[in-house]
Amino acid sequence: MLQILNLKFQYPNGAFQLNLPKLQIKQGAKVALIGSSGCGKTTLLQLISGIKSPACGNIQVNDVCIEQLSESQRRQFRITQVGFIFQNFELLDYLTVMDNILHPYRLSPALNLTTEVRQRAFTLAQQVAVDNKLNRSINSLSQGEKQRVAICRALLPQPTMLLADEATGNLDPVNKQRVLDILLNYVDHYSATLLAATHDYELLDRFDHVVEFGQFSEI
Repeated sequence: MLQILNLKFQYPNGAFQLNLPKLQIKQGAKVALIGSSGCGKTTLLQLISGIKSPACGNIQVNDVCIEQLSESQRRQFRITQVGFIFQNFELLDYLTVMDNILHPYRLSPALNLTTEVRQRAFTLAQQVAVDNKLNRSINSLSQGEKQRVAICRALLPQPTMLLADEATGNLDPVNKQRVLDILLNYVDHYSATLLAATHDYELLDRFDHVVEFGQFSEI
């Protein structure tokens, strides 16, 4: 579950302000965030995950108050509990495709890299059709393939909260539907919560709720 109260954020020396009085999303919900570019959708996802810290307000994810955690605690929470699919992928050029998928397990002792985890990584790669590229360099992949690798990495630790920042933005129509199927099926199977920032308006009918984000920001 996600609950936000009286959230405020502003970039230093910038005109942009995010003011979110209240947002509550139930466990297991599939929610799409829509709004024009620059309205703050990515900023909100970064605040929820603890990448950024608010000026004031409360962000509660599964009974954990994110704004009260230290930087190291936020990082640990993000690695183990949040699957963040970044718009710019955040993949590491010097790692293979498989090692990028497994990377969260290199970052935290709370995640144990077992044979079962490796098999789950391979299964995820099969589902998004990159299983034949696991030993390749990330730089050899197309933008759409990189996006699919990033999705595998986000799902591998079996997070309770999925934050997707334009997760289908670099994909062709067939792979858009394939990836969305995987995300929505994951939510159903693990009772996770999905909050997806998207411009893919043709996909909105597949979400439980759609939130128009422009009302929460001021520029």
